[in-house]
Amino acid sequence: MHRSLPRFFLWMTCFFCFASASAASGGAAHWIGAWSASPDAAGPAVSDQTIRQVVRTSAAGTAVRVGLSNLDGTAPLTLGPVRVALHTEGSAIAPGTDHAVSFHGKPTITLAKGEAVWSDPVEMAVKPLQELAISLYVPANAGVASTIHSAALATAYLTEQGDATSSVQFPGMETNNSRFFLTDVDVASAPEGATIVAFGDSITDGVGSNADAQQRWPDYLATRLQGDARFEAVGVADAGIGGNRILHDDYGPSALSRFDRDALDKANVRWIVLLEGINDIGSSGPHAKAEDRVTVEQITGGMKTLIQRAHARGIRIYGATLTPFAGASWPYHSAANEAKRKVVNDWIRHSGAFDAVVDFDKAIGDPSHPDRMLPAYDSGDHLHPNGEGYKAMAASIDLGLFQAKH
Repeated sequence: MHRSLPRFFLWMTCFFCFASASAASGGAAHWIGAWSASPDAAGPAVSDQTIRQVVRTSAAGTAVRVGLSNLDGTAPLTLGPVRVALHTEGSAIAPGTDHAVSFHGKPTITLAKGEAVWSDPVEMAVKPLQELAISLYVPANAGVASTIHSAALATAYLTEQGDATSSVQFPGMETNNSRFFLTDVDVASAPEGATIVAFGDSITDGVGSNADAQQRWPDYLATRLQGDARFEAVGVADAGIGGNRILHDDYGPSALSRFDRDALDKANVRWIVLLEGINDIGSSGPHAKAEDRVTVEQITGGMKTLIQRAHARGIRIYGATLTPFAGASWPYHSAANEAKRKVVNDWIRHSGAFDAVVDFDKAIGDPSHPDRMLPAYDSGDHLHPNGEGYKAMAASIDLGLFQAKH
């Protein structure tokens, strides 16, 4: 489905509200992105219920702030109280670690349709790769749709009724596999701290890996970074959306339309790893709608636009080659689409348009059958890697690309 003009203005409203809230609540702290989940759909209404969601921070910090969004809501929505604590297991939190989260000094915030907000800073020491539980109460409302990230690969816990944000043992027994309202967690870092944004589709979103296991390639990249003292102040924000395309909307806004919100406007972003294009190709077959039959030149032209926009902000952008997908259901994969993938990858590798190249195709491809993934890395659908495949992708990235001199 294609982006309408009113929705575009909602995204712009979202951006300006995030920017103003950041200025108001950020103070002198040096924020970096420690976790992210890009909103991609309207979800079920939540009313007089508490949602507890677990995130893993990619870097350490002395304080945290939380980003919430009503981007896909159908009307104004009040959220809060909100609390953040160290996570133990399941839906439980560590006693004595619970902190109240405020918004402009108040425990609740009312977001207009399409609006987003940063919380006030919460003074709280966070270790690298620390799991936090963020508990959010949604007061009774008149059926306003929630804003979700569809493929969370993480369990959200919900009460049937009531505010349970401060409960150590969460009383709710209902679960869901989406993210609700929660889009970002930043940490206050050292002055040299910076953010990597992993920007892409379902392969960056980790589809094919195990839920609640932190097996996305950006997760494994964060683990590698935190194992090297040179990169302790580098955070990773995952901006993957399932079905995402560069040129057209699909299961969420196109890369071109969401690039500012989900990449360029992240806190102290210094690098972007772009893995996009496989859905543009897969949607281009002979049975696709005419407007979806995009050419190689259109795909690489879209990449050039993203590169230009990143460079205009002084941000380095690295192009990731498109991973093999032979065996994925026809007509998504075809001989013509495979030929198109190879031409796009050749352009990524050799055009010099990107600041550097990350060769994911080589990392998980089968040398004996270059159009296919190695069986050990295949989740079973021949398109999405499994956890081991995502680990191999992260292992192929040169960490030197993220040194301060860049």
